[in-house]
Amino acid sequence: MKTPLLRKLAVLLIAVTATNTSLFSAESESFDLVVYGGSSAGIVAGIQAKAMGKSVVVIEPTDREGGLTTGGLGQTDIGNKQVIGGLSREFYERIAAHYADPEAWNWQKREDYKDTGQTRTAKGEATMWTFEPSAALKVYREWIAETGLEVVFNERLNRETGVKMDGTKIVEITMESGRRFAGKMFIDATYEGDLMAAAGVDYTFGREAVAQYDESLNGVQTKMAKHHNFVDGVDPYRVKGDPGSGLLPFLDPEGPGEEDSGDKRIQAYCYRMCLTNHPANRIPFHKPDGYDEEWFELLLRNFEAGENGMPWINSAMPNRKTDTNNRTGFSTDFIGQNYDWPEASYAERDAIAKRHRLYQQGLMWTLANHPRIPDHIRNAVAKWGMCKDEFTEGNGWQEQLYVREARRMVGDFVMTQNHCQQKEEVNDSIGMGAYTMDSHNTQRYVTADGFAKNEGDVQVGGFPPYPISYRSIVPKKAECGNLLVPVCLSASHMAFGSIRMEPVFMVLGQSAATAASIAIDEGIPVQNVDYSKLKAELETGNQILEHSPPSNFVAIKTLEGIVVDDSDTVIRPSWTRSSMRNGVHQGYHHDGNAQDGKAVVEFNVALDGPGKYEVQVAYVPNSNRATNVPVMIHHAGGEDEVKLNQREAPKVKGAFTSVGTFQFETDGKVTISNRGTDGFVVIDAVRWIPVSE
Repeated sequence: MKTPLLRKLAVLLIAVTATNTSLFSAESESFDLVVYGGSSAGIVAGIQAKAMGKSVVVIEPTDREGGLTTGGLGQTDIGNKQVIGGLSREFYERIAAHYADPEAWNWQKREDYKDTGQTRTAKGEATMWTFEPSAALKVYREWIAETGLEVVFNERLNRETGVKMDGTKIVEITMESGRRFAGKMFIDATYEGDLMAAAGVDYTFGREAVAQYDESLNGVQTKMAKHHNFVDGVDPYRVKGDPGSGLLPFLDPEGPGEEDSGDKRIQAYCYRMCLTNHPANRIPFHKPDGYDEEWFELLLRNFEAGENGMPWINSAMPNRKTDTNNRTGFSTDFIGQNYDWPEASYAERDAIAKRHRLYQQGLMWTLANHPRIPDHIRNAVAKWGMCKDEFTEGNGWQEQLYVREARRMVGDFVMTQNHCQQKEEVNDSIGMGAYTMDSHNTQRYVTADGFAKNEGDVQVGGFPPYPISYRSIVPKKAECGNLLVPVCLSASHMAFGSIRMEPVFMVLGQSAATAASIAIDEGIPVQNVDYSKLKAELETGNQILEHSPPSNFVAIKTLEGIVVDDSDTVIRPSWTRSSMRNGVHQGYHHDGNAQDGKAVVEFNVALDGPGKYEVQVAYVPNSNRATNVPVMIHHAGGEDEVKLNQREAPKVKGAFTSVGTFQFETDGKVTISNRGTDGFVVIDAVRWIPVSE
């Protein structure tokens, strides 16, 4: 036991240590490459730099490497896994090798784990894409040991004065402890972009207005609020029907904002829970200290207003575990409670993370125990709990918050929606993106009718894999010449929503380290790296830089009028992308001949001005198509429905058929569905052509 004097001396020593960096700053530790952030991108970057003969250190602010990949995100999202190559694919091959060992299966038999199509993309494939957090951690630690990669833990950047610059070069970085790391090149592999920001590199956060980059999906998007939302009629007030009683917690009194406008709201964070229903390994959900039932009143009212769905996506992982994610209007996403995260101090981030954990622990206890939860929901949730053998230091709860998006660099080149949909070209690919442009909700607000709704959920896919530009991971040359940013890269909110997948971050980490190694060898800024040399090195490293585009398609830029492709619409699961190599732009979607009225899509457009426009619909004909596709044209005079025979060949430019001429004001909308149809329904594109009076 310490005496009072010894305790005082210990406290004094800790205080001096925390504030006086001179205790640790005798000499810098010098490397060719310094990687700040031991995320999946950071670890892969370090391994690649080692393979290219460089001295490298990876500095991780916490005590656990791998970021989200080891932090609960075991359900690998990418879209098209065939475009994942290099060290990223090797990671998933190592996961497969781990589970090939019978001793890896301690809570279930290998043959009892169902292959849902996410585990492997082809029979006999060497990769595995679903895994436990502990398995990912084991794979990373073995890989690090094999390569001899130096990883330093529990060292946080001094964000105020810890970046020493010589002109436009970072010379060294200093941690809060006073420990210093000098390097020829630096990589920021954090989810927040802390090194990038401290080095004075231009960045942004939040959402851009649609006009900034000529995107259709960015900014405030209340018109897309159809999924992950409240059912109609959920009262937002503390006392039902009484606005004077005040709003329930976490409703934004300033929302939603002007449609399509930009803001500084951040898509919601959560913890990707690893749950189990195995009694021997389950920790029941507990009621946390600080629980406030009012936090969950909107959840209870949503069920009472008619919500009947499970408020989670409970994806199966090996050994009777899960990767559990957000679903429905009130779920694991703590909507609107993370706006300060990108710029917050470490202490402030710790407080935000603890509040997220309190919310999510309270949510799970409520779902499993509260009498106002419907019986079928409460009974189903109560069978699950945290895992005794995952995140043992936190009783099953991890430290890694799912930071879906924070800062984003603003470089000379910005990846946008138009690059994802390949309406604009990228000619310096360093890897491929392939996931839906995906944003979780950013705010919870009160509608004009006085009800609670969420806003910000956007999920638009329907496009093939696309290249990611080298220029998007390097700052402006005038700002910093020896820094690469593979995670908080230069991208709009919507493009980042597609790029921000862990396998892609690994791909970009490998590419960043490759470029850094070339720049070191040639003594040049990263902006001056010759792309042809970089490409050759990347291909040597088995990176996949191209994806064969469809042939025989009609390019949008060759078409007259204002064209809205199916890739510009909100594509729901009721529509399936065709593998046929034709159609407008990059192909089309069909309804699978469902004939159920559930496949509905809207083509929306901002017109050049009021006037008459001929509306034309594109489709790819076939004898199995519907003869009676309902096409609803919403115009200034109301609505007109036209039945389209998609067995007949289109009459205009081999792709389009006219459905009439109508008067419009400033906006146009066409709705196509499979209501009452007698065959496959195809959606491809709609265009509006001005008609002279």
